[in-house]
Amino acid sequence: MMNPDMDSDSDAFTPPTPAQISSYHTHGFLILPATTSALVPPALFPALLSACEAVTARTRAGAWPHRRVVGKQFPPYGSAHSDSWGVQHVMHPDLGERAFAEYYAGYRVRRVACALLGCEEACLQMELFNLLINPTENEFSLRWHRDDVKGEATEDEERKALAIPHHGLQWNTALHEDASLYVVPGSHKVPRTPTQRVLSTGADAPANPFDMPGAICVVLHPGDTVFYNNNIVHCATYSPAAQRATLHASIGDTRGGTARARNILQHGLTWMREDRFKETLSADGQAMLARLEDMQRAVGEQGSLGYSLDG
Repeated sequence: MMNPDMDSDSDAFTPPTPAQISSYHTHGFLILPATTSALVPPALFPALLSACEAVTARTRAGAWPHRRVVGKQFPPYGSAHSDSWGVQHVMHPDLGERAFAEYYAGYRVRRVACALLGCEEACLQMELFNLLINPTENEFSLRWHRDDVKGEATEDEERKALAIPHHGLQWNTALHEDASLYVVPGSHKVPRTPTQRVLSTGADAPANPFDMPGAICVVLHPGDTVFYNNNIVHCATYSPAAQRATLHASIGDTRGGTARARNILQHGLTWMREDRFKETLSADGQAMLARLEDMQRAVGEQGSLGYSLDG
């Protein structure tokens, strides 16, 4: 039976094949090209591009405080520098750009998430939706890291952390050519080698990402998407010379309980509880949001969960 909110040109959309799903679990990432998967509905692409241009301009003008600033790699981002490399909370009702929520909660994203997570739609949990942009003044790079395992973790601590089922999915959808992300395939399953540990411990970003053994550059064309386990060893580079508008999001699987709480709630999502945000969502989006609120309530009595990474 067809999903009632399936977009009118859904026959152009191709969900991941069994071979692609297997590759994702083996390598920790999967690229879905626009030419074969059509994850972004063609009719929505111009609206997303326009929305990105609008929120980027607002952020660079200093009119949107929720931004990722050059010189600060991980939350809390603050405002230590005037240059930005990301826009936080793009579904926020104050931005007024409904194309973001339409994409995030759309049939195609939900279908891929269920396939890669191996879950039913009733398990999908709304999480983060941000935008990665090019700085305008300075080159900037993130250091090699896993999103929810500190670089200083011992090999034993790392092994234990990686053994915990991840129950989440992260993705980048490029609206322009994008060769910013670097990953080490398969590293979501195993501790770092001694050389990898040296290159991913401390505050310094890599002088050359290819110094990391096993690293590859993820090259995306407009409309391409890479899905990845956020505990794969990865880094990213940001250049003023390369125009960037890359949708950066995550979605959870409620079978993980509160395992993803710190990594998600560290970004500050209290605004998502407001009725004016819920009113911008489809019924499917509201259902995913309700599951996020369940997780927020489950950890509410623990106080601050802190931050996954420092720097």
